[in-house]
Amino acid sequence: MQLGITAALTDRDLSPAALATAVEELGFASLWLPEHTHLPLREDVPPALVEGVRLDDYRRCLDPLVALASAGAATRRIGLGTGVLLAAQHDPILLAKQVATLDHLSGGRVSLGVGYGWNRAEAEDHGVEFARRRAVVHEHLAAAEALWSAEQAEFHGEFVEFGPTWSWPKPVQQPRVRTLIGGAAGEAVLRAVATRADGWIPIGGSGLARALPRLRELAAEAGRDPSALCVVPFGTIAEKGKLAHFAGLGVTEVVLRIRAGDEAGVRAQLESLAPLLPFAATLEQS
Repeated sequence: MQLGITAALTDRDLSPAALATAVEELGFASLWLPEHTHLPLREDVPPALVEGVRLDDYRRCLDPLVALASAGAATRRIGLGTGVLLAAQHDPILLAKQVATLDHLSGGRVSLGVGYGWNRAEAEDHGVEFARRRAVVHEHLAAAEALWSAEQAEFHGEFVEFGPTWSWPKPVQQPRVRTLIGGAAGEAVLRAVATRADGWIPIGGSGLARALPRLRELAAEAGRDPSALCVVPFGTIAEKGKLAHFAGLGVTEVVLRIRAGDEAGVRAQLESLAPLLPFAATLEQS
């Protein structure tokens, strides 16, 4: 089992390059960064606020793609993930260009974790009809994949429309950058993972034993190999028992959550988690 790290970096914390360097030096597999473009005042207390997450993590969040470019330039091995990027709030042509460029420059290290978003006001400020955000996300991802994989791409949809066009660079990963969908284990999320993505990033990872059979069933119905889908418990609080439980479910990758802060404090957290790396490496997947 591989262990990655996620932290909600702001402009008041250590730099993405410094965090990425420490993550790589200590032997972790990946670094994942979240996204919120802004926090509307009418959403001053986010309902998604959980233990260890600060209000400033929403108000002062770094752009994940720019931050990961900095992290990628400072490292050579670790994966670079968004956890999660709010794809409905991006221009799809520009998003495809940014992600392809990051994957190209990093040598194919990008995982595009996407979410539908919980903040109605944030989405509406981007011109996204909140009730239709899932459909917008799906179309943005499909348009991006067309641009990534075709020499001359075109797309004709409800939310995205462009004729034959050229767009380079292409990402190293083909036909798409590794794409994972985040969200709770509802039918809509599991169906989207099974039909549109390379995997699922459930926050925390609780309830996996109940959800995985349905995810595999949906993948088989879609004509896909269920074993080809990865499931990456995300933002998990580290415990040996929890990691062993995940391994027993067939999980091969877990992303651990740490608190952002200054370099000394963050490094101390990473060093306290590093002993889990050899333990995780010994876990056998069922």
